[in-house]
Amino acid sequence: MKMKDTLNLGKTKFPMRGNLPVKEVERQKVWADADVYGQRQAKNEGKPTFVLHDGPPYANGNIHIGHAMNKISKDIIVRSKSMSGYRAPYVPGWDTHGLPIEQALTNSGVDRKSMSTAEFRKLCEEYAWQQINGQRNDFKRLGVAGEWDNPYVTLDPVYEEQQIRLFGKMASRGLIYQGKKPVYWSPSSESTLAEAEIEYKDVESDSIYVAFQVKESFGKLPSDTNFIIWTTTPWTLPANLAIAVHPDFDYSLIAVNDSHYLVASDLLDQVAGICNLEGYQVVGQFKGRDLEKMTAQHPFYDRDSLVILGDHVTLDAGTGLVHTAPGHGEDDYYAGLKYGLEPLSPIDDQGHYTDEAPGLEGVFYAKGNKLVLEKLKEVGALLHSSRFVHSYPHDWRTKKPVIYRATPQWFCSVDDIRDRTLEVIENEVEWLHPSGQTRIYNMIRDRGDWVISRQRIWGVPLPIFYAENGQAIMTEETIDHVASLIGQHGSSIWYELPAEELLPAGFTHPGSPNGKFTKELDTMDVWFDSGSSHAGVLETRPNLTFPADMYLEGSDQYRGWFNSSLLTSVAVNDQAPYRSVLSQGFVNDGEGRKMSKSIGNVVSPNDVAGQRGADILRLWVTSVDTRYDVRISDDILAQVAENYRRIRNTMRFMLGNLTDFDPTSDAVAYADLDSVDQFMLNQLNDLVANVRNAYDRYDFMEVTRSISNFLNIQMSSFYLDYSKDVTYIELADSPARRNMQTVMYQVTRDLTILLTPILVHTTEEIWPYLKEAEEFVQLTEFPEVKQYPNHDQLAEIWTAFITLRDQVNKSLEQAREDKVIGKSLEAHLTLYVDQAHQDLVDQVGPKLATYLIVSQLDVRPLKEADDQADQYDGLAIKVDHAHGETCVRCRGVYESVGTVTQAPELCQRCADIVINHFPEALEEEEE
Repeated sequence: MKMKDTLNLGKTKFPMRGNLPVKEVERQKVWADADVYGQRQAKNEGKPTFVLHDGPPYANGNIHIGHAMNKISKDIIVRSKSMSGYRAPYVPGWDTHGLPIEQALTNSGVDRKSMSTAEFRKLCEEYAWQQINGQRNDFKRLGVAGEWDNPYVTLDPVYEEQQIRLFGKMASRGLIYQGKKPVYWSPSSESTLAEAEIEYKDVESDSIYVAFQVKESFGKLPSDTNFIIWTTTPWTLPANLAIAVHPDFDYSLIAVNDSHYLVASDLLDQVAGICNLEGYQVVGQFKGRDLEKMTAQHPFYDRDSLVILGDHVTLDAGTGLVHTAPGHGEDDYYAGLKYGLEPLSPIDDQGHYTDEAPGLEGVFYAKGNKLVLEKLKEVGALLHSSRFVHSYPHDWRTKKPVIYRATPQWFCSVDDIRDRTLEVIENEVEWLHPSGQTRIYNMIRDRGDWVISRQRIWGVPLPIFYAENGQAIMTEETIDHVASLIGQHGSSIWYELPAEELLPAGFTHPGSPNGKFTKELDTMDVWFDSGSSHAGVLETRPNLTFPADMYLEGSDQYRGWFNSSLLTSVAVNDQAPYRSVLSQGFVNDGEGRKMSKSIGNVVSPNDVAGQRGADILRLWVTSVDTRYDVRISDDILAQVAENYRRIRNTMRFMLGNLTDFDPTSDAVAYADLDSVDQFMLNQLNDLVANVRNAYDRYDFMEVTRSISNFLNIQMSSFYLDYSKDVTYIELADSPARRNMQTVMYQVTRDLTILLTPILVHTTEEIWPYLKEAEEFVQLTEFPEVKQYPNHDQLAEIWTAFITLRDQVNKSLEQAREDKVIGKSLEAHLTLYVDQAHQDLVDQVGPKLATYLIVSQLDVRPLKEADDQADQYDGLAIKVDHAHGETCVRCRGVYESVGTVTQAPELCQRCADIVINHFPEALEEEEE
């Protein structure tokens, strides 16, 4: 037996390196085979329920890093709730209808026009399921637990049925109507778009000033007067029907170059300069209301332009007279509505002029700008033109400009539910992001009615029929019948059967004397699809509850899923579908730039999991404040991996010291522990309380920060630093060693459990080494916060000691630099103390040298300190080289080394241990 065999050197099979990319996959298979998620749900049956309702990602393409951050965050919340007293089921979902899938098939070579609607929809469905399966595997690879074999999918007939029934309830409440008013229209998608489908980009446009000659002024204006309008969309002039003025603004009639012009008084000098109206004279003044119902001649069409009043007119720019095309602008539409102006929109689905714009037929609207300018020049109506750059709405999928275009569409009335929705926002939902409430409140307050119809094939149909006389039919009877059909056969049945076979048997309508009917071919807005999930999922699945406890998505969902879900739920339930909402920012690269394939700065979660491991990505999620935009890069992930390495190695060190520890028989009762051991358990208890509170607040940064700090500072830099002198040197079952093992075990066990929602693969790897009865750490509960009677007293003593230790370490480091000592065990430390420090020394007890990791220690009155001692407040410290020789077993320097005849190379402590318990090691040394 060799001398090193007499030591309790930490040994464990827990590897230093995790090999996460390989081991995580193996571990996930074990969880799946054992149905750990199902076991967790069964174990929590009967407990209070916490439902985090999953916002459905769109089923198209590989997941990106934003998806990963979102799903990991949800998983951490669900796991932490499951481990802290809640039944927390998680049902993942997917959004599956709409343009992107249609485009993906078209881009793959599918000729939509060569097949029936039903055939094309079948291909869309098959494609969606392919994407779902791919994304499902990606999410599972991240360690996200949930009902992956039974997700909710918006193309599922059961879901579609509930969506149709939700629509029916809204219709029965008078919230669904058909109208022709301007909506966002994407010529590139040939469909309306919701506000949530709009993004803004800078474009260069024409800025023009145009003269409209007065036609009828009721004798108030000279016949040669011109109303000057300003517009940045010349292509909409063919749709001009009016000129809007503000009723309360002052307008000046000016004479210049034998002509007269009318412009807002406050903008007169500005407009005169731009339009070269030098030397003008003001010859008349009017209020805007004085101009109402005058008419002007359209510059190049034989059509009147009515002067109307509008509060939307401003003096921020332009002329104070606003070109009004009710078919191409929301303000224009509402202003014209008061005067009975029917919206004119001479643009077709593809963005080309129709025959309602003579001379421009077939021209794409954007090219119309140039042609309109030419027409204005021909008739002498163009006073000025220039180019300017401004922000303009674009289709978020095709990335091409959109227009406002009036077409017959189906709408949900927001006005009718606006007040109640705002009340719900203010009083009945907890908005966990600081700006969340304000953002969605302003959006609901300011939004117009919701256009819910889309000119698409791949979607849930609007369950509306038309009688022979064109009257729309959407009764409770018809909608209920269609919902039942769709629930049985899926929404494609709407396109497979004629209208008459989709109606209830024997259905009649006075508008169809011949019994003939047609059906609406538009589909529902995909935001109506996903916004119906409270009805299709929360209210129908028996393991879920309505309302959900939480929705968590990106900050863009204030105008998307948060918004549509809220409106549909208030419409039919008079309440929000969620109790709380948490939003997250976007993920940028390490320099804060948006990720782009062209830049080459995209970080793929699949690559990270394959190269570093999913636990590194999960730890990254908790290392950033996800409420705001965050950054990720290889360098950032390397820093996260280093933090992971420190956590793993500290846990490994403790496991190495617990190999021979049986918690059922070797653990020491709290009352029998040394003061420092009790203090460490108090520190651990404080950590447990803080971490549990942080989980409750969804502050995952605080969870990992506080655990990392505890491991690095309280454990590694203090407790574990001096522990080797006890755990390695003392007899295996000595009281001091069992004390420390008790603390290490409790720390390792509690932190393993507390880290499980985040580092689930790693904690499951640790768990078998702890000899606990539960097979999987995921099935445990968070440690409870204990009440220790001497908490404050211990905190006072050992906080003061840690300050003393820091000062000692500073002096030891200086002595090391001065070559007085090498390692700290070579030090002979003299502490010169005042009474307060003497009291502290007495309270710490006889193991002070051990805690300070020095071999020899003297404590003397402060007044005895000489100039060679380092001076501190109430304390002086002197470091000398210890007297004696180095013990080959404990490596301390003691005068007793060489005094024990049987073991001359050992100090007295080590000699007593070896002579009495390992005499064969001495024989080996002699040989």
